[in-house]
Amino acid sequence: MIEGRSTALRRVSIVPAYNEAGSIAAVVREIRAADPDLEILVVDDGSTDGTSRLAAAAGALVVRLPFNLGIGGAVQTGYQYALEHGFELAVQVDGDGQHDPNEITRLLEPILEGSADMVVGSRFTGNRQYRATLGRRIGIRIFAALVSLITRQRVTDPTSGFRAVNRLGIRLFAADYPHDYPEVEATVLVFRHRLRMVEVPVRMRERGSGSSSITFARSIYYMFKVTLALFMGLFRRYPTPPEEAP
Repeated sequence: MIEGRSTALRRVSIVPAYNEAGSIAAVVREIRAADPDLEILVVDDGSTDGTSRLAAAAGALVVRLPFNLGIGGAVQTGYQYALEHGFELAVQVDGDGQHDPNEITRLLEPILEGSADMVVGSRFTGNRQYRATLGRRIGIRIFAALVSLITRQRVTDPTSGFRAVNRLGIRLFAADYPHDYPEVEATVLVFRHRLRMVEVPVRMRERGSGSSSITFARSIYYMFKVTLALFMGLFRRYPTPPEEAP
């Protein structure tokens, strides 16, 4: 649990989940044990299993979307909730059990110190070891090189969904968040709005249950699609997040 200045800041954990009945209750319990002051919001992205029921039984607040919007739509729903309810910090944690809630403290530290607006948990910095398929490692490295070139800042893990933001980041992502596979584009979005981003090393685990929706064929499609989106984004006019009332 984080002490000091963080205790005065309202914070929420946004947990997007789609058919994660096998892991969601354990994820909610782990987050609660890691930081009892975090409000936990599970955004059920149109699941057809017991995800919502199990998340609520474990103590989470649940927003259930009427149909599957995709990860981007689910995450943006969480940020809109955070904005509307006055939260000052938000932490994304996947519902499949890959993210270790004990690392949340590490994510929040640079924000609480005032040195970052968004912090991304990276599998590829420090002494942390993460096993991934050859194709996935190649894809991540390609995206990392492209994002680093665009942002003029070294980025090692642009596909990580384990991240934390301050109020500026909440406002930004509530107004504009990429859909489909959004993490890479969201990193560039932060740069475009001149928010400060840093990476910190974190440990990530194997999925707690289920299987990834990204097959080999979809990963090839994903690489081409996101690469094209990144270059198109260079010419895109981004909406300005609305100013908050004093």
